[in-house]
Amino acid sequence: MRPAIPGLALIVIAAILFGGCGPATNPPTPSIPVASAGPAATVTGAVSQTRGAIAAGLTSAGVGVQLSDATRPYRPAESGRLRSAPRAVYQVLLPDQPDAGFIVVYEFPDSASAVDAGNEEAGYLGSGPAKVQFPLGTEHVLQAVGTTLILYTWLPSASSDPTAGKVADALRSLGVGFAVPR
Repeated sequence: MRPAIPGLALIVIAAILFGGCGPATNPPTPSIPVASAGPAATVTGAVSQTRGAIAAGLTSAGVGVQLSDATRPYRPAESGRLRSAPRAVYQVLLPDQPDAGFIVVYEFPDSASAVDAGNEEAGYLGSGPAKVQFPLGTEHVLQAVGTTLILYTWLPSASSDPTAGKVADALRSLGVGFAVPR
């Protein structure tokens, strides 16, 4: 009588092969970071004052837009200092662009830190890694207001309405501005 080893070996091999085809017990973790990950948006006195300055600047420039807290996550390209800074995200409601008009206010310990972060962010936004994160022709407004830093990004070719550009002009009138290389 012949031993049944070859038949038994085939059964064991088949069990091993088919055993790996079942559902995973631990689903894979996503490789894309969550859009709102990072420091919590803590609204302090300095951030509230900057929000008030933004609202006043928009009003005095005659820009008829509503400024509100953002209702969805938004995270622009950020240098290291901005990624780790507390921030609040606001949005101006643009008639032609409901998914745009985000204004991010970052807070720093002092005015000098805000200026340093502004210089770092301006350099970063002009670099290749940051440029690929925005459509060609995107413009950035980067302003230091006291211990805070304002970042507004807009695309002139994305709208036939001039409101986004008027928002940019109004924001440029606040604090100290930084030139972002194109």
